[in-house]
Amino acid sequence: MSILSPSTEKLIRQFKSFVLAKPEPGPTIHVDYIASKVASFYEQIRKVVDYQEEHLFRKNAIDRMLRRRLIIQINHKDEMAQSLICELIRAGYLPNDAISENKIETVEKIINKYIWLIDDSSGLPPKEREKTFNWLINLASCEIEEKLAPPSKDQALADYMYETIKGRIVLRNTNLNEDEKNTQIFIAIQKALLRVDNALLNYRLLRWRYPQWSENNHEFIAQISPRLTSLKQSLANEINQPLGAKFFQISNQYNTPYLILGDVLLENPNSLDSQPENLEEPIREAYAKRYKRSKNKLRRAAVYSTLSIFITKVLMALAIEIPFDLYIIKQLIPLNLGINILFPPVLMFLIVVSIRPPKEENAQKVVLEVMKIIYQTKTREEYEIKLARKRNWLLRMVIHLFYLITFLITFGLIIWGLLKLRFTWLSMVIFLVFISLICFAGLRIRQRSKELSVEKEKESGWVFWIELFSLPLVRVGKWLSHQWAKFNIIIIIFNLILEVPFQIFVEFLENWRHFLKEKKEEIQ
Repeated sequence: MSILSPSTEKLIRQFKSFVLAKPEPGPTIHVDYIASKVASFYEQIRKVVDYQEEHLFRKNAIDRMLRRRLIIQINHKDEMAQSLICELIRAGYLPNDAISENKIETVEKIINKYIWLIDDSSGLPPKEREKTFNWLINLASCEIEEKLAPPSKDQALADYMYETIKGRIVLRNTNLNEDEKNTQIFIAIQKALLRVDNALLNYRLLRWRYPQWSENNHEFIAQISPRLTSLKQSLANEINQPLGAKFFQISNQYNTPYLILGDVLLENPNSLDSQPENLEEPIREAYAKRYKRSKNKLRRAAVYSTLSIFITKVLMALAIEIPFDLYIIKQLIPLNLGINILFPPVLMFLIVVSIRPPKEENAQKVVLEVMKIIYQTKTREEYEIKLARKRNWLLRMVIHLFYLITFLITFGLIIWGLLKLRFTWLSMVIFLVFISLICFAGLRIRQRSKELSVEKEKESGWVFWIELFSLPLVRVGKWLSHQWAKFNIIIIIFNLILEVPFQIFVEFLENWRHFLKEKKEEIQ
């Protein structure tokens, strides 16, 4: 008879505790229905023009709203928590009439903690002060989201995967000690299983290192405040550890059974109480549902990311390219303008169309992998991590030279083609920027499409050559994507011009409707 492992039994208990948990008793926060519809419509527009991964929408919205409040509510900090939660509910990031009013005090304490840390870091040099401010706001956004919408399933699965693979990873010829090894496993699981961004990774690693951080322990916060700069650098060093990529590769390769197991338990926490032969059907059903969700999510990601870049491209053409061609170059070529606007979306479409779903045999392999992790077994599969063999200086020089040549060939051919089409230098720069962004976004979408695959991808000759000469575009696109939020014209317009007046209007609309209801009640 197959016996569940102790870690699996613990996971089942955790799922039962939050799946069967009752809502917190007491009054809940309510926002006006009409105001909510208006605010939700605005957020949908923002999602199109500033597309991010779906599971990061709420956290990023909290970040944006919190930054705005720290500027315009400088003298009313005590009211920040309630207005922030109400705005999140109106925008559709939290359910109406479901968030307990007790959460207001909890969020208020979190905001006050970070405001105190920001004020305490005011003596830092200007550049470091700005970096620390942004870092603290990122942490605050993650902590607020965690309190308002606890990631119970994610936390339980991440802990389970950590306990399962920790003993299986074997280090060869590395200088990592046991604590550093466990830290890299934790980071890799957060990135591979939960797809966290850098802000969430910093927060969860910080909380993993210092559990007191999220307990509003004033004495602890006062002690750690003078060390914020060194703490921030220490976390960055751990996240950017050179061997981290190898830990991520292992976690990413074996994350699928954990995702499916989580779906099975979420549907029915008692599923694993049955015999192993009765588990195959629930696992297959969970796999089919997740595959369908993943397919829809990838389609939305492709559409939204393309729309975001396309809209920005059109506005940039109207604001910069067309005036430049008309008044500086004094020549506008409609064909070139059309290519510059339409080619990036077409390229994204081709990338998405080229994605192939996992083979049918993959589902059976997923079933077997899930069975392997939930039951005790006498033999354990080991995952080896070792330092790559050091190349001599001549070989390193040749490799870097070869990469430089592919970089020059890729960009050289594109620039040559654009010159043949009589593109101006400004149009060429903009074309290269958007093509690089599309290539990077397309690569990320392709990687997400492999989320459910447990088979090793077979490489073919033509794929090798495509990847070889597209890598320079992807690398440039990756760098540009980190700068995109700072220089995206639409986002700047939304944040600096539209955001504050719109939120004032929404709050006025809600107060006006509340006033009308009061007057109606007086008449009755």
